[in-house]
Formats: sequence, structure tokens, C-alpha cells
Amino acid sequence: MSYRYPVSMPSLRGNELEYTTKAVTDGWISSQGPYVPRFEEAFAAYNGVQHGVACSSGTTALTLALRALGIGPGDEVIVPEFTMIASAWAVTYTGATPVFVDCGDDLNIDVRKIEEKITPRTKVIMPVHVYGRRCDMDAVLELAYEYNLRVVEDSAEAHGVKPTGDIAAFSLFANKIITSGEGGICLTNDPHLARQMAHLRGMAFTRDHSFLHKKLAYNFRMTNLQAAVALAQTERLDEIIATRARIEKRYDEGLRGIKGITLMPPRDVLWMYDLRAERRDELRAFLAEQGIETRLFFKPMSRQPGYLDPVWPTLNAHRFAEDGLYLPTHAELTEDDQDYVVGQVRRFYEG
Repeated sequence: MSYRYPVSMPSLRGNELEYTTKAVTDGWISSQGPYVPRFEEAFAAYNGVQHGVACSSGTTALTLALRALGIGPGDEVIVPEFTMIASAWAVTYTGATPVFVDCGDDLNIDVRKIEEKITPRTKVIMPVHVYGRRCDMDAVLELAYEYNLRVVEDSAEAHGVKPTGDIAAFSLFANKIITSGEGGICLTNDPHLARQMAHLRGMAFTRDHSFLHKKLAYNFRMTNLQAAVALAQTERLDEIIATRARIEKRYDEGLRGIKGITLMPPRDVLWMYDLRAERRDELRAFLAEQGIETRLFFKPMSRQPGYLDPVWPTLNAHRFAEDGLYLPTHAELTEDDQDYVVGQVRRFYEG
């Protein structure tokens, strides 16, 4: 179905065309081109971090992070119940076991419940900055210190939230705050971890390129074409974040007071404008008829067939999943667009 008001779309108003055209005309379209290191350096510098390792997706970024930390079979990784399934899959890809912790009322991992899930096999805590809300990283880092654990931040939805863990993994999918179409990047201040992630993403070739591979690795490389787009997007990141902040404020003002709508806590950066809605499925169907796309909240990891646990109906994450949705949220959304969306929500509830 085609929507007049899609839930997301990229904002490509900078140097994207210039940079990609240069990549093509220069013949550098593989992962060996100059835009890859330029993007890595620019994005790391923006975040005040020493090293960036670009890769093919946010999921592969998480996988590289865990592998670089030596995570594998027999290990456990603390993962939020409320997240996109890629967070859990990245753990499973390494052979380790994800151990799920329920969310708080801000949808982020409930840091008060992490400690009870830590066992001698726990090696990593993976907080996720859901919809752009920064987790309580002070509490996460304190637990990591006390139990000698590593921290991998899933920052797929939180460009602009500065990393504080051992590694932060970002997605650059087309619906994210900034994009390269498909892609991801890991940030770290540890040069050893950066080298390991770069080594693993490129099939673990030896320096002499002798085709002897001493470890299992991946082809998780980002192309120069993707990096050209990502660099141009990074140059506009402050502008895009500011635009999204205005969108958040306008939605807050327009939706506040509508009976049947519950607004969610503020976001540190706006990825998607999430809310809770009575008669949610009826509202979604109504908005779709008006050309407005919406999306549902994530379902608990413990409800997923691959991780099924009968506890899932009792979870806070399930309660939010039952009535949560998000509205069109992207930097190309105009004030008139938002007024129309808000007006249709109000029309549904107030007639």
C-alpha cells in the first residue's frame, strides 16, 4: 500500500549526489574507496570517539562488536525485552545466549532488574536506546564495573546520543536518523577492538593476503558508494537532529489532551514519535484510510518463536506492545503534514 504520509523517508539534501557521483566517476565503488575512512573518521569525531569501523548494517555492527570482545558459545549477554529482534539475533549469531530483561516505563531496559539476571556466564550488557531515549548508562556502567562486564550499546535508533560503553553500534538503514541506504558503524575508544572489528568485517585476511584465514570472519564491509552517502549525512547530522526535535515538539503540542492518547516520555534524539493509543488497531486502520502510515511497537523478545518463554504475557514490554504505535517521523515532514496527521488522530477520537 502506498501512503501519502509514510512513516519514514530519508532526507538527502546535502552532498549525497556529489559524493556518490565522484565515487562512480573515479571508479571507487567497492569497500576500498576513500569515502569509507572519511566517513569513519567524521562520525567518530562527531561523537568524540577515537575509532569508527563502518560495516554493512546495524545488525552486523552488533555482531562485530560481540565477536571483537570474544563472545561465543557458553557466554551470556544481557539484552532488553523491548527491542528490535536484531539485538538478540546478533548474540545468537556468535553462539552465545541472550538473557532478556524487561523494560521500564520509558521502554528502555529496566536497570533495576539487570543484576538479578547476571550469572557467572554473563559477559556483556547490551542496552538499547529505544526510539532515541538514552538508557541510564551510569547505572549500566556501574554494574559492568562491579561484575567485570563489557558494554555494547545498541545505538541503532539514537544518532546523536554520545557513546559511553566499550563499543556503540549504529544502524544506517534508510529509516534511521541518518542513512546510507543499508549500513552500520561501530564506535570505540579501544584501538585493539577497532582493529579486531575491521579485521573480522573483511574476512580476516592476513596482511600478506595469502588466503590463509585463521578465524571465522565475515564479509560485512561497507561500500564506497554507501560511505559517500553516510559522510554527506554526517555533515548534516546536527541539522537533522534539530529538525526532528521541532517535529517532536509539534507532535507533543498537537496531541496533548486528546482523550485516548497517552504521550511517551521525551526523547534525547527523535527517531520515531511513539505513543500509546486506545483502540489502537482501529486508529491504525482509520489513519491508513487517510493515507497515513503507522507502525507497531516491538514485541517482547520472549514472545518471539526463537526465544519463546511463557513469561511473556506478564511483561511490561508486552503491555506496551499491545497498544503502542508510532507516527510518521522524518526530517522531510512539514508542519502542514504534521497538522494533518494530528488532525486525523483528533478526528478519530473526537469525531
